[in-house]
Amino acid sequence: MNGYPGFRAEIETTYTVGDSIIPGTESQHAKADATAVVKPRCDVAAEAGSEKAVEFECDGGEVFEIDPEDFELGDLPDASVLFSVHLAD
Repeated sequence: MNGYPGFRAEIETTYTVGDSIIPGTESQHAKADATAVVKPRCDVAAEAGSEKAVEFECDGGEVFEIDPEDFELGDLPDASVLFSVHLAD
């Protein structure tokens, strides 16, 4: 996962496969597992606008600033701008 956080999920259906063209599988449950890796799409800019504000440079050249003295939750970009998630296995 190259140092990025990963999250593993395992799932099994609560119901059986049921009627199937493969003999002997009628009572089996479907199962799946995967690991998702979360990677940041933004870096902290080398120079921020003020001492307390933090400026982020994101993939695609998008830049935004968070100023704790003038902050509203609606000012944050969508999480898909900040992070990418992909399956590792």
